Amino acid sequence: MALDSATPGTPGTTKAVATTLGLKLHHARLVAGFTLLQLAQKAGCSESLISKIERGLATPSLTMLHKLAVALDTNIGILTSEEIPTSGPIIRHNERPVIKAGGIALERLVLPKRGGLLQANIHIVSPGEGSDGLIEHSGEEVGYVLEGTLELTLGEVRYDIGPGDAFSFPSNVPHGYRNTGSDIARVLWVNSPATF
Repeated sequence: MALDSATPGTPGTTKAVATTLGLKLHHARLVAGFTLLQLAQKAGCSESLISKIERGLATPSLTMLHKLAVALDTNIGILTSEEIPTSGPIIRHNERPVIKAGGIALERLVLPKRGGLLQANIHIVSPGEGSDGLIEHSGEEVGYVLEGTLELTLGEVRYDIGPGDAFSFPSNVPHGYRNTGSDIARVLWVNSPATF
């Protein structure tokens, strides 16, 4: 899955986003004092992949980006977001930033900020698409299916969920999801602390 970012109604370019991600990843790695090899070992990927991401030549899946963020003691929001000024507590529906990775998009309901404890997105999942494996981290999560169907995996158990269904779980349970239906799924997903 290729990472992309745009604000609805505003053209976004993958190259610009990849460059921004690369610069932020490079900076975070240097601040943490890691070499390419050390970060690669901590995140479970190759040095080559990190080098390519830092130079804007590759874009990671959301799961790999999550692993890199955890290894750097940060979150995906910090690594991918532009500094977006807000004039108050309201983010209008046509002004919310969207992060895209292949057939999955995260529409931001809370703008990421360093030290922020709350994260809320609308996960927009195309048919057949899903998370790239299972992830686990500290915190708690809650979700509400707005439309479509998902298969939610929590540890060894899979749940089929649809419109109106809600779920919650501790984030240290390995979790992932896949759209098993023929329509786009939209899920309001909240977690604390912020991880994406």
